[in-house]
Amino acid sequence: MSWLDPDDDLDDDFEDFDESSIRARPNPKANRPRTKRRPAHDDAEIGRVLGVDRGRYTVMVDEGADDERIITTTRARELRRTPIVTGDLGRVVGDTSGTEGTLARIVGIVERTSLLRRSADDTDQVERVIVANADQMLIVVAAADPEPRPRLVDRYLVAALDAGIRPLLVVTKTDIADPAPFLAHFEGLDLRVFTSARDEMPVDAIGAELVGHSTVFVGHSGVGKSTLVNALVPTADRATGHVNQVTGRGRHTSSSTVSLRYENAEGTGWVIDTPGVRSFGLGHVDPANILAAFTELAAIAAACPRGCTHLADAPDCALIEAAERDELNPAELARLDSLQRLLQTFADKADGRDGK
Repeated sequence: MSWLDPDDDLDDDFEDFDESSIRARPNPKANRPRTKRRPAHDDAEIGRVLGVDRGRYTVMVDEGADDERIITTTRARELRRTPIVTGDLGRVVGDTSGTEGTLARIVGIVERTSLLRRSADDTDQVERVIVANADQMLIVVAAADPEPRPRLVDRYLVAALDAGIRPLLVVTKTDIADPAPFLAHFEGLDLRVFTSARDEMPVDAIGAELVGHSTVFVGHSGVGKSTLVNALVPTADRATGHVNQVTGRGRHTSSSTVSLRYENAEGTGWVIDTPGVRSFGLGHVDPANILAAFTELAAIAAACPRGCTHLADAPDCALIEAAERDELNPAELARLDSLQRLLQTFADKADGRDGK
């Protein structure tokens, strides 16, 4: 019998396959439905973010290789809630040739080794990410014009210690004023200090500390930070300004954070120049990280009662009791004083002080 025979009733054979009960959700856009699955991007290249400008990221790929090149990228949609900052190592796909007019895409961020952050003020819990993967912070402060602000430097130090970044300090304009009274505030800290005058800028000494490191430069406007960056990296061409003689404040010259390669006969490093700031909020800082940076004192403080502030008026503080029993040598006493000052700076954040 032919399968086309009209007398042959086939419906009975396939009645279990009736599709009339299936309900399909209509697609109003008449396009392919989206999926939450994302491509693995196994072919992504790793690039260093050198700068950020209005949604475009300047990235160096194949760093140190013969075909090292600078490309322009945007971020992938799935990273729209992830801050991408100078110093990040991004996974890049697309046109990475570096040809003018091409645009690649950052599809992922390599796990960061450090993250330097600040808040708008001490009561603001919203973090402002400054730079990623830095392992050093060079704090630039002037001996005069503008006057140095020890409490602002304290805040830089707290932020560095919280991020696990080694702090360095350079005092500029020492031909105008003696930096000794200012530097007395930091006795006892494990802090490398450089002094700089108009005709005696310690470029070689500072440069030796930069090789093999990623160093973020921070400082108040007008202290000579951009001048120092230009001396270290002659191709930087960072704008420099002057101090207002009426207000005593410096004019903001660096408007964005940018990574610049430092080179000398010993090797290379990265200088990360940041805009000058007049305040540095600590709303995000964990005070335990400050104590951890004072290794020998942290060991003594292990005997402190739970919740001990380690400040001068803290009851039953093991550090204070050790000092009263003359169990701390002069260097440890100086470091205890520095620790208490930094902890007091953090404790004062509820008072709304600006670090002056």
